[in-house]
Amino acid sequence: MLLDIIFILGGLALLYYGGELLIGGCLRIAQHYRVSPFVIGATVMGFGTSAPELAVSLLAALEGSPEVAMGNVVGSNIANVGLVLGLTALLVPVTIDKARFRLETPPLLIASFLLILLAWDQGLVRWEGLLFLAGIGWYIARALKDEEESLLHFEDELKWFRGKPIGFQFILIVLGLALLVAGARGMVVGGVSLARNFGISEWFIGITIIALGTSLPEIVSSTMSAMRGHGEMALGNVFGSNIFNIFMVLGATASIDPLMIQEPIRADLIFTTALTCMLLIMINLKHRLEKGGGVVLLSGYAFYVGAKGLGLF
Repeated sequence: MLLDIIFILGGLALLYYGGELLIGGCLRIAQHYRVSPFVIGATVMGFGTSAPELAVSLLAALEGSPEVAMGNVVGSNIANVGLVLGLTALLVPVTIDKARFRLETPPLLIASFLLILLAWDQGLVRWEGLLFLAGIGWYIARALKDEEESLLHFEDELKWFRGKPIGFQFILIVLGLALLVAGARGMVVGGVSLARNFGISEWFIGITIIALGTSLPEIVSSTMSAMRGHGEMALGNVFGSNIFNIFMVLGATASIDPLMIQEPIRADLIFTTALTCMLLIMINLKHRLEKGGGVVLLSGYAFYVGAKGLGLF
């Protein structure tokens, strides 16, 4: 039990310092290349913090577990919106520029509805996976093409390694991502073992500790960005992560090995898209996600977990 507690505390420490390095490196790269925090959050941070989902889904597909691969993406996207942004907004209001919101909303909606359309028949074949991979290429090219060439003015609060060359900042980002993944892994291993020692069911472990552990990189990155006054980066992290999960993770797995799902997934597909639309509607009202919106999103996530546990869908 002591070892489990050490894993949990060590994981928390790695998450904190990993988040510090990731945010600091991303902000300095944004300054250097005159790229907005949203684009950095949607690409570097969003894709990077989804690395665990990519690894899990690819491994699951290769081992013949398509439900794990698909469920990993759908569950992660629900957690990113409901848990990550809900918790972030509960701690500090998250804002986004009106023009930026209008520009970045279509890719998220396209990815979400395309997932419903293609996976409605309980699977993804190879050509659909290749279509998703083309989608991630389109998204990255679009994000860079539409970026305004304007110098960012913000205070970099991270004092470590300031003044180092830009190549060193990329190293900091990679190191930060590695620490985030390792920290999440430590939290999951320690938490699962601790829960089993207390006789908690395997299912409950999966929907609480495991789900929380795989979402910790996004939680840390988004909350730290918002608390530093960079709400666009926090939103960009979730937008980019969800788009990456659909286009890249499912695209890569389905391209390697078609995903044929036996469990009914249509209700889950509808719920993840509905939660995403709810988020976009709330942001569109004030271009700001406040505590009330955070409560709504967290409630939506809690409802999903509870409904799945009770077998309501």
